[in-house]
Amino acid sequence: MSLSRRQFAAASAALSAAAMIPSLAAADYRRPPVVIAHRGASGERPEETRLAYELAIDEGADFIEPDLVPTSDGILVARHENEISATTDVASRPEFAARKATKTIDGKPVTGWFTEDFTLAELKTLTCRERLPDLRPASAKFDGQAPILTFQEVIDIARAGCVKTGRVIGVYPEMKHPTYFASIGLPLEERLADIIRTNGYDSPAAAIFVQCFEVGALKTFGRLSHARRIMLLDREGGPFDQPDVKYADMITPEGLKAIRGFADGIGPNQGLVLDLEAQPAPTDTGLVRAAHDARLLVHSWTARRENAFLPRSLQKGDPKRADFQRQSGDIHALLMALYMTGIDGVFSDFPALNAKTRDEAVAKLAKLQKG
Repeated sequence: MSLSRRQFAAASAALSAAAMIPSLAAADYRRPPVVIAHRGASGERPEETRLAYELAIDEGADFIEPDLVPTSDGILVARHENEISATTDVASRPEFAARKATKTIDGKPVTGWFTEDFTLAELKTLTCRERLPDLRPASAKFDGQAPILTFQEVIDIARAGCVKTGRVIGVYPEMKHPTYFASIGLPLEERLADIIRTNGYDSPAAAIFVQCFEVGALKTFGRLSHARRIMLLDREGGPFDQPDVKYADMITPEGLKAIRGFADGIGPNQGLVLDLEAQPAPTDTGLVRAAHDARLLVHSWTARRENAFLPRSLQKGDPKRADFQRQSGDIHALLMALYMTGIDGVFSDFPALNAKTRDEAVAKLAKLQKG
């Protein structure tokens, strides 16, 4: 289902303005934290496809997230990386064999097929597939059933979800490798700002966040759009465009204050929010409180249920079994620990589990506040 802007405006009128354009100011702790579908319901369907995004909406997601990379003709499409051999059937297509190349992306050599070497029309002939088939064989059964989406199509899916469910369904795009794309004449910031403006999201109150691991791209985007921005943070390394800065420096009180000058919040690796090595279970590091003191929202990434992605204390089953890594561990305990920090939102590949635990945590926190 795809709606024009006029159709969406008419449908949206049936919902309250407060519901369609929620205020998520950092000081407003009365509202529940948001459930962010990481590339859709990507634990159950091939990531960044209509299948994954529509399932995520049905499962209760508040936001659906696309990673954005450009085509050779400058269209933003939803792919985890610009190298697409792991997420499409491009490697099996003889007509594109000569496009295989090795490039340096953010200082590292990468070999494969790249979106910037294809027109949108060419990419639309490909089909998507599960990126982690050994860990997610059930999702891999949907290989070959969905094409690559443009960012506009992701927005249209969110709009249709608003109409279908009567809930706010926001979008949460990530600008991937902006320094690299600027270096080859395909900068992301203005393209993204134009789409946001065209679709009526150019407001700090709109149901959209723009995220990036690079500082300069967020600052440039901030001069082009009023949409809210999130600075992504990892456990190691630092922003590619700031070689003298480490993420560890950015989570100090001074670092958080500096981020507040160009972003509305942070998107930390969940290992910065929780001490994942703590026994018998992960514990709060205090980052959420520190970020709130700096008037920043906190949206952590990425909660997954497979043992391969969980700390040892939350893994379940016999480690000697061949399928141990893909078996489900205690994601409920991980999500509950994240929400009990007072966090503002959580990225997960499993929106239904995320939404269910969020609701449980909100009820538990309410009881604690009542004494």
